[in-house]
Amino acid sequence: MNDMAQAPKALLKAQKLANLTDSKIRIPLLGIRLGLDFLVGLIPVVGDLIMVGTSFTIVGMAKSMQVPRALRVSMVKNIAIDFLLGIIPFVGDLADLFYKSNQKNVRIMEKWWLSQQHQQK
Repeated sequence: MNDMAQAPKALLKAQKLANLTDSKIRIPLLGIRLGLDFLVGLIPVVGDLIMVGTSFTIVGMAKSMQVPRALRVSMVKNIAIDFLLGIIPFVGDLADLFYKSNQKNVRIMEKWWLSQQHQQK
């Protein structure tokens, strides 16, 4: 009998999306990972807006899992920081390599979900 609960589909989708946007591609030798957030973010303003929309998809997934509002507000703050850094020419492009708001947000979802599983035991 397996004691481990299966992660909700919304969490699994959020993990895949965060990987795609933040760390799908590894740059050999440098060991830096980047994703669509960096690549699309190279398009001034429009790229950043597209990625904000993508990031809010993860917040929507959190809401569907019933992640508490306070945690979702923290997720939105991560997106806002990423966006504000992203609109600064050059600095924003570098920030996208290191400030991975989607992965931060998925970690919030994971920690919350694990805490819920622990409470149910």
